[in-house]
Amino acid sequence: MLYDGHIHIMSGADELDVSNLKMRMLKSGIEGGSIISYPPVASYTGKTFSWEERLAQVIKFAEGGDNLFPMFWINPLDYTAQFQVDAACEQGIAGFKIICDDFVVSDEHALSVIRYIASKKKPILFHSGILWDGKVSSKNSRPIEFERLLEVEGLKFALAHVSWPWCDECIAMYGKFLNAYTHSPELSVEMFIDITPGTPPIYREEVLKKLFLTGYDIENNVIFGTDCFAKEYNSEWAAEWIERDNGIYDKIGIGGEVRGKIYSENLLRFYGKSDKEIKMRLPVPS
Repeated sequence: MLYDGHIHIMSGADELDVSNLKMRMLKSGIEGGSIISYPPVASYTGKTFSWEERLAQVIKFAEGGDNLFPMFWINPLDYTAQFQVDAACEQGIAGFKIICDDFVVSDEHALSVIRYIASKKKPILFHSGILWDGKVSSKNSRPIEFERLLEVEGLKFALAHVSWPWCDECIAMYGKFLNAYTHSPELSVEMFIDITPGTPPIYREEVLKKLFLTGYDIENNVIFGTDCFAKEYNSEWAAEWIERDNGIYDKIGIGGEVRGKIYSENLLRFYGKSDKEIKMRLPVPS
């Protein structure tokens, strides 16, 4: 099974056709994945929908196809954010998407909403790394900014794009979260890394080598994604990245069992749809 953990509803949100999406995905061997709702601000697309419309869109769209997991893109600084979380959970949302464009994740109001999402046992996918939004914003999405999430009880979260270009910092932050369990065995927060590009092709081998060969217990916490759009899913782009990644996995000795985790099992675990127990090997100072 191959899932795409990072598909956006963007342009053409009023013309979505789930059968067209599934057909395009299957051309590259992909059988399901995460569908991220239309964004909360018009600057990404030039068109605005209310949060109620955006939520209804993604729920309805995901219900139309097998193995599609709806994610609701939320602005935690919105004064109605907790109400939106309640509504999304009641309607069957699988998780939430957050981009820290004009705030940092450690903002106390944002943290209160993140804690509320964690209390609902829903995961969060954060954009991390350079942000192509035409404004000064990327510094808010550096991996180091997410260290504060160590304090959020019960949270599962992923940093997207391996935090390109701060990939080393992303991997180091993952090691930090792992090592924290040696000091606080009761810790319940868990970090995943979404390897959606991000990384330009020339950097891809270097980044995947570092990710898998640094020595951290990472194989259960990596999620594959493409950043494709739901309306015009780019099958050729997706297939190209799968082929490129598999070629790198061949080089560095990543076998079929681990690839199965990267391409499907870890996403299911991220959403709490797998009861497989994971015992992590914790990095400790030598």
